[in-house]
Amino acid sequence: MSDVLKETPADGVLLLRINRPKKLNALSNGVIGELGEALFIAHGDGTRAVIIAGDARAFAAGADLEEFLDEGPILAAWDRLWTSELPMIAAVRGIAFGGGLELAMSCDMMVVAEDARLGQPEIKLGLMPGAGGTQRLTRALGKTLASEMVLLGGEISGRVAFERGLANRCVPSERVEPTAIDLGKALAAGPPLAIRAAKRALGHAFEDSLRTSLDRERAIFFELLETEDGREGVSAFREKRAAKWTGR
Repeated sequence: MSDVLKETPADGVLLLRINRPKKLNALSNGVIGELGEALFIAHGDGTRAVIIAGDARAFAAGADLEEFLDEGPILAAWDRLWTSELPMIAAVRGIAFGGGLELAMSCDMMVVAEDARLGQPEIKLGLMPGAGGTQRLTRALGKTLASEMVLLGGEISGRVAFERGLANRCVPSERVEPTAIDLGKALAAGPPLAIRAAKRALGHAFEDSLRTSLDRERAIFFELLETEDGREGVSAFREKRAAKWTGR
């Protein structure tokens, strides 16, 4: 059976479930590769939103250490996750440690269980995060809490993650996936070109200067005005009707 299962919980919504329960869904190079390949295919098959999930015990426990020692991590395989234009939601239950938390933070939105445990324990192995942990955690939580998690290997609960702005929703464990699916449905019902463009612009907010980001945002805005969806949205507003998105 595949280490990544594909489910379609709603029209236009793809759920990718990490399926390595005996290893608490530890991330192998193969898992990251399968996730990236699934996202690549999803770009052309009508998918409009993607949810990444694990199971009740673990979203993902981190890197597969046995493979890590034998092969080393192939971090280039993460590029497809980081560059995907599809909006992605992490549905986090149980533990999300190391690469598991980095995977969740690679998504655009995060739904966490109240009792979820999130951490970057790499320092306890004489290592440090290598797939975005030091950067995304600091941007989301601030240097003080991020330093404690990275330098001491500390962890936080799903409730704290939500209160500090790392997660979008915090619900009981049994409500995590239904909540993520509801968010996926809302994204899938929206204008796909605009959502993908807005995702790109949001990503540049941390990478470029404010002036460059503002110029890029304005250029994308005017590009959207020239699309069929852009004209349809404005017309629908003027005519007081629901817009019909075509993705063109």
